[in-house]
Amino acid sequence: ARGNRLTPPMPPLLTLSSSPVLPPRARFRVSASADVGATGRAAAASNGFPPFLPRAVERIRDGAALRLAKRIERVPVQTGFSKSPIPSSCVRPLKQQQSADPVVLLHGFDSSCLEWRYTYPLLEDAGLETWAVDILGWGFSNLETRPPCDIVSKREHLYQFWRSYIKRPMVLVGPSLGAAVAIDFAVNYPEAVSKLIFIGASVYAEGTKDMTRMPKFVPYAGVFVLKSLPLRLFATRLAFYKIPDGLFDWVQIGRLHCLLPWWEDATVNFMITGGYNVINQIKQVKQKCLVLWGEDDGIISNKQAYRLQQELPSAILRQVGQCGHIPHVEKPREAAKHVLDFLEGDSLDKADQLLPV
Repeated sequence: ARGNRLTPPMPPLLTLSSSPVLPPRARFRVSASADVGATGRAAAASNGFPPFLPRAVERIRDGAALRLAKRIERVPVQTGFSKSPIPSSCVRPLKQQQSADPVVLLHGFDSSCLEWRYTYPLLEDAGLETWAVDILGWGFSNLETRPPCDIVSKREHLYQFWRSYIKRPMVLVGPSLGAAVAIDFAVNYPEAVSKLIFIGASVYAEGTKDMTRMPKFVPYAGVFVLKSLPLRLFATRLAFYKIPDGLFDWVQIGRLHCLLPWWEDATVNFMITGGYNVINQIKQVKQKCLVLWGEDDGIISNKQAYRLQQELPSAILRQVGQCGHIPHVEKPREAAKHVLDFLEGDSLDKADQLLPV
């Protein structure tokens, strides 16, 4: 499977219902709502988890995931497309600082901030002000009002989050489809981004095309397939150079946010509105960039790493050996080291410029 370089990008940390029959939407919602009901909220709170997480979090065994899950919180973000603030999920740094640019971690397609469970602590321990932010429509934000989740709404939501809480130029990190989110954001709000880091970047796809005229059942059927357990197990196996011992636990971590009752509608809304197509924006990026790639990426060929480096005005390329699509999960120490080296090198360059000749 690792040799299949042309396989289209799939969300590697996400899995889904094993039911062989497409359930009616009403029944699906009742089940999902029950998973985060009053009993679940009380149980989660008693175990140190935020009350809005699905009860399934208690079945996870991965210690790093559990520790990061307990730090997830929701903060209000006011946008122009929603009458009321959106309770938006993130992991905030233990302490904000002014000595260096904050590092803001996005995630891949239909994933969550739990994707950073191994690398986040390493960056934080290195002294970086580190945020992990859930992209609108995915993760653990409260979308009960069903706000739009198209790319324009995702962009504005991230901007208003930055404006409300971060408030100064950031290092924006985007893995997989998160790289397209980061490029789209940086081109539209260059003042908010000091540097960019792309990991296994999915930036050469042309989106899902406009599906708004399609019968509603078609995208919902597609979402059901997207949720199927066999597909998610296959995608997770394909994402790694070495299949992890805790494969099923990693699948459970990746599917946790799918148990929220609005996940289905948010995902369909994103799909039918065309998705990301940032091919023409790549050369507009002005910030310094790090392109980080697993040498054995079985989802997106590392040939695209060289292409991306060449098309970005200012970029360096680093590869991680014996590693698949998500180095920050499979090789977190190496991924963190490349991030730190990139940021420290840039700091040294600035220091050299300040020294008297």
